[in-house]
Amino acid sequence: MESVSTITTFIGWCTVLNLGLYLLTALALTVLRGPVQTIHVRFSGLSSEKLNEAYFSYLANYKLALTVLNIVPYLALKLMA
Repeated sequence: MESVSTITTFIGWCTVLNLGLYLLTALALTVLRGPVQTIHVRFSGLSSEKLNEAYFSYLANYKLALTVLNIVPYLALKLMA
């Protein structure tokens, strides 16, 4: 049972770190939209409209991966223990 506790703790910390990164990214894209968009338009060559779609898609995919790969396994392990 010690290994389940170790894995639960590991996935819990992975969840905390990934959630923090997600929130930091979402906050940066919300608060600093102008400067971030200027840099990304230069690097990618995408229009502002396409870049907004790419931001939304990125955040949606990250949230989905965070839920499926971190939060759900953590909750399942917590219920097991």
